[in-house]
Amino acid sequence: MTVGVALNAADADNQIDATVRLAAQAAEAGLRSAWFGQTFGADSPLLAAIVGREVPALQVGTSAIPVFGRHPLVVSSQAQTAQAATHGRYHLGLALGTKLLTESGFGIPFERPVARLREFLTALRQLTETGAADFHGELLTATTPIPARVPGAEAGVPLLVAAMGPQALRASGELADGILPYLAGPRALAEHIVPAVTAAAEAAGRPAPRIVALVNGVVTDDIDAVREKAAEQLAFYEQIPSYARVIELSGGERAVDVAVIGDEKTVAAEVQRYRDAGATEVVFGGTEIAGDADRRRTWALLGELAG
Repeated sequence: MTVGVALNAADADNQIDATVRLAAQAAEAGLRSAWFGQTFGADSPLLAAIVGREVPALQVGTSAIPVFGRHPLVVSSQAQTAQAATHGRYHLGLALGTKLLTESGFGIPFERPVARLREFLTALRQLTETGAADFHGELLTATTPIPARVPGAEAGVPLLVAAMGPQALRASGELADGILPYLAGPRALAEHIVPAVTAAAEAAGRPAPRIVALVNGVVTDDIDAVREKAAEQLAFYEQIPSYARVIELSGGERAVDVAVIGDEKTVAAEVQRYRDAGATEVVFGGTEIAGDADRRRTWALLGELAG
């Protein structure tokens, strides 16, 4: 099982420079991968490409690009470019997105998300594996009157999905290489998520899927204060039905209930619980919440666990 971190330097004077510095520190700590979220700010595949070039010891990934407001041809171009830039160390994560951000940000209806995901994955797989597509679906069309291959990315791009609901898990098992569950504790993974996506992959004749568990966590002695701060930062997700459901399936009531906050022994034990629940990779996010010293302390532990 590999261990990585999600990097967020959006508050820095220069996000790109700061992210590269953080990635170098992560590699020095022994971590194996760095992941980058996608909102309306920095372009995550481009950021991953830059970091991958600057810090060759790390695998790099996007977690995750919403399928609404994007097109497979454009995302394929971004992903293949990142893959060529990193010489095969880029991993592309896709997401359904949310109704709130889709409709308020892009001005388009958040309709039939799983159907759109299926069509997006089908077209994207053709593009990233062959450099061509001839896909005509109900919601998307992707054809290549001129080649769409990026030299250097011939090996393709691993496709992961931030899936947690039954339909999205089924689609991911059938069409993707793995999943990126977020706010899903070990109980939800073991009892619901891993069995569902694994069964879908087996039925489709695909290899066992990667389970890249995204976990909010930090090693700290100031547990109560950090938990209170984390509760404030994560409260947004409690308004989103898919996250509220997976938090409940994890045995929690609030998003902070699935955060991992404590000393080295506590955090190491929780990482093991994720592994036992079926996670093939664990990626910690929010490690900066308690300050730089605790971030470095957290990364030191995670680096040991990755070794």
